Amino acid sequence: MIRLRRGRVLRIVEQRAGAVELAVEVEGHEARALAYPDLVGPVPVGSRVVLNTTAVALGLGTGGLHFVVAVEDGPDVDSPSRGRTMKLRYTPLQLQTEVVEETSGAREAMAGGESLAGTPVVWVPLHSLLGPVAAGAVAAGAKRVAYVMTDGAALPAALSRLAAALRSTDLLGVVVTAGQAFGGDLEAVNVFSGLLAASHVTGADVIVVGDGPGNTGTDTKWGTTAVASAMSLNAAAILLGRPVAALRISFADRRRRHRGVSHHSLTALRSVALAPVHVAIPALDDADQREAVWSALKDAALEDRHQLVEVTGHPALEALEGAGIEPESMGRGISEDPAFFLAGGAAGVLAGRMAARSAGWQPDAPTADPAG
Repeated sequence: MIRLRRGRVLRIVEQRAGAVELAVEVEGHEARALAYPDLVGPVPVGSRVVLNTTAVALGLGTGGLHFVVAVEDGPDVDSPSRGRTMKLRYTPLQLQTEVVEETSGAREAMAGGESLAGTPVVWVPLHSLLGPVAAGAVAAGAKRVAYVMTDGAALPAALSRLAAALRSTDLLGVVVTAGQAFGGDLEAVNVFSGLLAASHVTGADVIVVGDGPGNTGTDTKWGTTAVASAMSLNAAAILLGRPVAALRISFADRRRRHRGVSHHSLTALRSVALAPVHVAIPALDDADQREAVWSALKDAALEDRHQLVEVTGHPALEALEGAGIEPESMGRGISEDPAFFLAGGAAGVLAGRMAARSAGWQPDAPTADPAG
C-alpha cells in the first residue's frame, strides 16, 4: 500500500531540470518533498498536494523526502510529447514519451547500425560510480560519454543530482533512459536500443550503463538490483561492444559483504556476465588493500573468464576536482573512501584509452596498466 497524506507547499527550495524540491507542511510538521513536473504538472507555492510518504515512514535510504503524487487544485495539463510509447505503464502516473525507436532521424540512424562496433561499454554496479567513470573516460581521451540509465532503481533521471552535475560540464554528453526509466535526453524501449542510440544517435565513443540512484539490496546473493543491471554486460557483448566492468570496492564500508570487492561485483562477474569482460582494477597505493582486491578476484576464478587490467584511477579524481564536482557514495567522499572512487576512475580511464586507440586495442598483459 502507498502511504498517502495531504500537505501544502510552503516554498520552493530548489529547481533543476525535471525536478522541484519543496518545503511542505504535512501532518502538522514541515518536511521536504520532491515533485516531477512531467508527472504532476506545475506545483506553485500555496497549492494543496497529495504526498507519498511511505519511504519516510519506513526510514528507508530514500527517507527524509516525500514525493508529490498530485496537485489537488492544479490546472489541467497536457503532455508536450509527440510519442506514443508509455512509460510507468499501467500505473496511474503512466506518461507519454517519444522513444528513439519512433523518432524521425534517430530511427533511421539506428536502423542503419545494429552493432556497437567495439565501443567500450562500462557497467556500474552503483550509481555513484558514474562520476568517476565518466571523468576517467574523458581524462583518458574519450570525446563524448553517454550514460544509459537502466530501470532497476530510481526511474526518473531527474532524481540524480550527479548526472545533472556531470551534464553541466564536458564530462557527460547525454543521458539515455531505458526501459521504464524516463526523463533522459533520449528515451529508449530497452537497454539494447538504449546502447545503440547512445552510439549511433549521440555519437558517444564511451558508454556508461547502470541503474539510477537507490539500488535495492537484501543481504542475499541474488536479491539485489545490481546483479540484474549486470545483464547490460551481456547486451554490450551481443551488440559487439567491448564490455568493461567497474568494480564496487570499499575499505570504509563496515558491512563484510561490501568490504574489499563487493559481493555484488563478484556475483555479477562470476555468474551473470556470460561473455568475457575487461575488469578494471584500481592501482591502489596501499599494498594490503591491493592484495585484498586481487585475492578476491582470484578466489572467484575471474582470471579464467575475464581480462583483469590494473589501471590508475587518479586522472578521474583530478578531472572531477577540476569540474568542481565532489562525488559521494553512502555519505562518504573521496577522502573517506578513496578506493571506491579510484575503482570507478580506473574503469573510466580504461574505457577512454580503448576509445582513443584503435578498435583492435588489447592490453599488453592481463595485469598491466595500459599506460605502461
